[in-house]
Amino acid sequence: MNPSAPPARIGTVQGIDPTRWPDVARVPNVPARAAVAERLLRYVARHRGLRIELPGGRALVPGPAGAPVLRLRRPRDFLHRIGAFGLIGFGESYQAGDWDTPDPVGLLTALAADPDKLVPVGARWLRRLHDRHRPAAELGTVANAPGNVQRHYDLSNDLFALFLDPTLSYSSAVFRTGPGGRPVADWAALPAAQHRKIDQLLDLARVGVGSQVLEIGTGWGELAIRAAARGARVVSLTLSEEQLALARRRIAEAGLAHRAEVRLCDYRAAEGRYDAVVSVEMIEAVGRAFWPTYFRCLERVLAPGGRIALQAITMPHARMLATAEKYTWIIKYVFPGGLIPSIRAIDEGAAGAGLRMAMYQGYGAHYAETLRLWRERFLERQAEIDELGFDQVFRRMWELYLAYSEAGFRTGYLDVKQLLLTRAGVTP
Repeated sequence: MNPSAPPARIGTVQGIDPTRWPDVARVPNVPARAAVAERLLRYVARHRGLRIELPGGRALVPGPAGAPVLRLRRPRDFLHRIGAFGLIGFGESYQAGDWDTPDPVGLLTALAADPDKLVPVGARWLRRLHDRHRPAAELGTVANAPGNVQRHYDLSNDLFALFLDPTLSYSSAVFRTGPGGRPVADWAALPAAQHRKIDQLLDLARVGVGSQVLEIGTGWGELAIRAAARGARVVSLTLSEEQLALARRRIAEAGLAHRAEVRLCDYRAAEGRYDAVVSVEMIEAVGRAFWPTYFRCLERVLAPGGRIALQAITMPHARMLATAEKYTWIIKYVFPGGLIPSIRAIDEGAAGAGLRMAMYQGYGAHYAETLRLWRERFLERQAEIDELGFDQVFRRMWELYLAYSEAGFRTGYLDVKQLLLTRAGVTP
């Protein structure tokens, strides 16, 4: 079989729009690969302690007591998707309803732990059959970046408002901690935890009365509001037209339009010099090819003695390198053009622009709890999401994305860090 040739199709899944979801609606037909996929599924289930159930509850792999459960609703479709497209097929099969689980985070946590050993050594060559390079149209160029951003952040302000807290903060919160340093997280605590995150970053950048602040990545404006409330003058950049409109409105309603301005502008076109540059979970959207440009931009707009405070999702350096060029389910459906950096990559990128990393601190357990709260809220608001015009394939896609992300932070595969950059030779 030619691995680059598109597989034949078994058929289409009833009820799924093939024009909107072509690769979810259509099931591939790859019998030989499906047979290999079944053998690999049994191997993974045994070595990760999973229970695999067939329709009707019969066990394909029994698993130990209390094992995470993967329930196959359409086993044939599931195996053919995995055989044809690997982990992208795994995600698409969930979107299609081929499989389910009573505990998605528990199942995905078991799968995400030590991902390099998920497949036996002798079968790892099979990954080459599924590996695809990222589309050139999603490379984070000036021309492509607005489309990448809009595919996620311009879905609907109303959608995000359904599962985010009233601060509309779409990044990790920092909760108060209890015994053992564990975050104490519930829905009522989330707004204060989001403000704690923002305030820590503003403190790190020493934002106060009279500070000139550049924010790269506006979100829905909460950081700009809090910085302006301190007496700073804020310029915030975004490529999302939906976020632009709502952030401007929220800033005006807070009575801070005279201190905070939101611009529809690529970070590469930033103008001026600023005492503080702050950016929350935006570097992940830049793309590896443009990290040098990103850090040179940060250095260029930084006033003498200025400070840069970033919040960034990170992954281990070896894993970053292993996934840097691969087209994954998350890239295909959730965050086109993105790549999560490692701390080493940030440090090297900063150094190449004449900056140095003065400190960083991780909050991975806090992101896991933030995602848990978002996912629970998202599931509670299904009827309202339907009313906004989002179909079941979209809802299942987001359920999987939120659960997969939470599992990543629970295993330590992912982390989130707040970090301080200054010019090289400057004492922080």
